[in-house]
Amino acid sequence: MTQVSRYGHMLKVTIEGVRTKVRGRYRVDGSVLADTIDAQMVGAEVEVDIDSPDAPERVARVLRNAERGCFVMQA
Repeated sequence: MTQVSRYGHMLKVTIEGVRTKVRGRYRVDGSVLADTIDAQMVGAEVEVDIDSPDAPERVARVLRNAERGCFVMQA
């Protein structure tokens, strides 16, 4: 949400509200007792709803840039 606000400001797009849902998928292999435990995140799904009076194309541009500029999404 920080990147949406930041890039909205930079692109002069009014952002009135943002709602985000994040679903993470994880996997754990190995054994704690055998000292071989290995956990990893295998994926993430993100849903973003943006309230803005600006044209949908301009809001989509903000969202595209926010996704590409998000450290978590790029990980």
